Amino acid sequence: MTRRIVRTSIQLGILTTIILILVFFLDNHFAVLPEAIHHAFPTHHAGLVITDITLATCSSLNFLSSCKLDSGKWYRIETDLYLSRGWLTHAYIHIERKQESELKDNDRVIQDVHVGKVEPAALEKDSGAERWESRPGGIWLKRTAKRHASDSVKTVTAVDILFGPDAVEPRPGWHLSKEPLILSNPGDNEEARLTIRRGPQIPADKPILHVRKDGKFKILQVSDLHLSTGIGVCRDPEPPLGPGEKCDADPRTLEFIRSALETEKPDLVVLSGDQINGETSPDSQSALFKFAHLFITHKIPFATIFGNHDTEGSVSSREYLMQLTQSLPYSLSEPGPSNIDGVGNYYIEVLARGTSSHSALTLYLFDTHGYSPDERQYRGYDWLKKSQIEWFKNTAESLKHSPAHRDYTHVHMDMAFIHIPLPEYRNPDDIVAASGTLRENPTAPGFNSNFKAALVDEGVLAVSCGHDHANDYCALSKGEGDNGKPELWMCYAGASGFGGYGGYDGQRRR
Repeated sequence: MTRRIVRTSIQLGILTTIILILVFFLDNHFAVLPEAIHHAFPTHHAGLVITDITLATCSSLNFLSSCKLDSGKWYRIETDLYLSRGWLTHAYIHIERKQESELKDNDRVIQDVHVGKVEPAALEKDSGAERWESRPGGIWLKRTAKRHASDSVKTVTAVDILFGPDAVEPRPGWHLSKEPLILSNPGDNEEARLTIRRGPQIPADKPILHVRKDGKFKILQVSDLHLSTGIGVCRDPEPPLGPGEKCDADPRTLEFIRSALETEKPDLVVLSGDQINGETSPDSQSALFKFAHLFITHKIPFATIFGNHDTEGSVSSREYLMQLTQSLPYSLSEPGPSNIDGVGNYYIEVLARGTSSHSALTLYLFDTHGYSPDERQYRGYDWLKKSQIEWFKNTAESLKHSPAHRDYTHVHMDMAFIHIPLPEYRNPDDIVAASGTLRENPTAPGFNSNFKAALVDEGVLAVSCGHDHANDYCALSKGEGDNGKPELWMCYAGASGFGGYGGYDGQRRR
């Protein structure tokens, strides 16, 4: 009996194996499996695949030229390769994309992309069976019509454009071309580069922060990077440049931050606004990726808020930039509630040591907006709004009564980060202690929405800002009245970017 069961089991196993091999063979040639099953395969890229890429150039002088190809076939990436700075010429990348389930036998999916003057086959020892196809702008495509080629990890599923000789690609699964697209009269500092994604989008895991084993947690605040599209130009370099010397802003800025990261080894970086110099960043994404790439390669979590320059003169909105930042690895940035003023009002919890779920430190981050909405009455800069202050107070009270805070056995701490300083930064008579250097008068809002009082009421110990580049200090302020007690540390980060102003008494970036 036992022998018969064993023999039957072996026969069933062999039969099952033969059936599976047969089904795989038939599906590989005739797609016999239902889409629901096929999409469950781990190597499958459910969704769109790229079947062709081309470049269209048009001229304002030639009414017959067009930068928009047949919309029934082509999808245009809405980024002018000349960044709308060409006097008469514009150019756009177009892609043909299809759902994998819609692919026909004669459709060819892209397996590789190269940019250059010379056909890649001339540079390859083994170019394979597929031939390279030429497209305008020095684009070379390798396409295949092999059955289920769209399932390959090499399959191109998305295309984008980045700008500048210093462009970097921080997104997982994306690959940036080493060579720029070949255009007529391109800008030297803003050359366009093709970047492609292979396979499906890889979601970024959000880091969970914990106090270190030694009981410490180090935060590095980085403010006012003022990065540009391209390498940028230094403002007020210190020491001053000599005859014939030049100063490339962004490489110096990023090298300075890299040095700080490797020296300080922080557990978290908080970027407190003006990461991007909007007026010199016609492609904000390229500027944003430069600072993000630095933290991602060092595997350091980072969080961002906006300043008054991030979207100034830029076509990118705060919502878009925050969404982009939020999608990156190691990013803790969030847009915050949509029913209050601003983008980027949120908090971060730093948990206690080990695997504890109790909060040891809460960091509150706020959008301080840009310029005054009422210049006639309150000149200068905007202020935190009532909706933001109410959200903060409600959130702080809720967290205090949550088990993560209530059950923490040590002293819990709260800090806040903003870009534009509070009006109280301008009250030197309220300062009882200070450390650092004040080189310029604080440029705070003319209207006081009493946010400092809300911070004190909720037990926040310190607030730190950016904005005024030459100030680099912390000052302990006291409460109202002659017997006012020390209540809040008010700090400045100092500016890090060589693309922003400096020049106060030999001030150096830090």
